[in-house]
Amino acid sequence: MKVLVIGATGTIGLAVAEALRAEHEVVSAARSSGDARVDIASPESIRGLFRQVGRVDAVVSCTGSAAFKPLDQLSDEDFAFSLSNKLMGQVNVIRSGLEHVADGGSITVTSGVLSQEPAPGTSAISLVNAGLEGFARAAALDAPRGIRINVVSPPWVSETLEAMGRDPAGGLPAAIVAHAYVDAVSGAFNGQVLDARKYA
Repeated sequence: MKVLVIGATGTIGLAVAEALRAEHEVVSAARSSGDARVDIASPESIRGLFRQVGRVDAVVSCTGSAAFKPLDQLSDEDFAFSLSNKLMGQVNVIRSGLEHVADGGSITVTSGVLSQEPAPGTSAISLVNAGLEGFARAAALDAPRGIRINVVSPPWVSETLEAMGRDPAGGLPAAIVAHAYVDAVSGAFNGQVLDARKYA
């Protein structure tokens, strides 16, 4: 299968692309490197990516940013950024992707554990993660031509915690998280949120 991985230069995206390459042709896309460039905050950039890449069998989005601040410090701009990037960015990956994914293919996007287990300072990111999960469940019901839509919900990733100077033992290695994405692409899941912690 030909699989487009968006965010393929990030910690999770690199691991996902590597895991998928074992059995599939992978086209990598990111903001500044990879086989193609894309800014998911721009709907036109997303449309341009799909025009460039053409027909694919699966799309995986491992990207999206949101503000991480206490509620009383979140500005209108922080919410607008979070909504336009991680939420609408991936919503638009699904919307544009439906025109370019082959019959019976799949689109997988990324939320995160904070949708179900919020922590202080995560109001904006918990909002967009939960919104994305709700959208994907509903969008899967409308997807044409047997296309499957799923979400992977990663926990904290060990490599990210280490980069932040925190104990990596509190997270899951990116290579393990990647298994959830491989299952979303290769399995029969549809309208599901796959908890990557179940692959530990």
